[in-house]
Amino acid sequence: MSGGPGILAERVALVTGGSRGIGRAIAIELARSGARVVFTYRSNPEGAEATKKRIEELGGNASAIRCDVADLTAVEGLIAKILQDHGRLDIVVNNAGITRDQLIVRMKPEDFDAVVATNLRGTWNVCRATARTMLKARSGRIINLSSIVAETGNTGQTNYAATKGGVEALTRSLARELGSRGITVNAVAPGFIETEMTRDLPSDFVQGLQAQIPLGRMGSVEDVAQAVRFLASDDAAYITGQVLRVSGGLD
Repeated sequence: MSGGPGILAERVALVTGGSRGIGRAIAIELARSGARVVFTYRSNPEGAEATKKRIEELGGNASAIRCDVADLTAVEGLIAKILQDHGRLDIVVNNAGITRDQLIVRMKPEDFDAVVATNLRGTWNVCRATARTMLKARSGRIINLSSIVAETGNTGQTNYAATKGGVEALTRSLARELGSRGITVNAVAPGFIETEMTRDLPSDFVQGLQAQIPLGRMGSVEDVAQAVRFLASDDAAYITGQVLRVSGGLD
């Protein structure tokens, strides 16, 4: 697999939810590889500014736009602005997502609906708003962020796991719809990744978790970002409708 600076030169990439964590790492990696990156945030302008600053420090090009992906009108406006500013859109990474974890008997219906609206409907919104542009261009890369819980399940995450299972089904179906125009659609399913949230987990819990992972460690956000960069590149031109698990071998 080729990589490094320039592999995505001249391409325009959209990353949703780029103000922190995995989304920030993806935005940085795509910019490092030469793409002009537009990333969204919803409620963390300080984090968005930090992502933009880091990309610019590395010599990259980035802009941040506030957008709630659950709002189709806002998403359509986002895509229109990207086309107005850059004239094209080559890569779309649907990373924006939320959690509202709770056992099902205690979960409020509005918490189920909120997770579905952002994680599943939001991904669909961006894909819908993007598809026409990519169809006209007869090329494009769509990468949707899933999770290993789509396959394994997880206690207290009936809402989150359901949305990620839906994202994977959406990915496979959309790959069939768009493939004849040279557009690939894939998903990346991270396992347990070190982020701001997981750093607060008790050490004994983390040690027990790592013991279940064949590679013996939790993943980094860079591990996920590099997988996304691969799927966005020409090296992955004949891969579509697939789910790439970045889990260290954890089943």
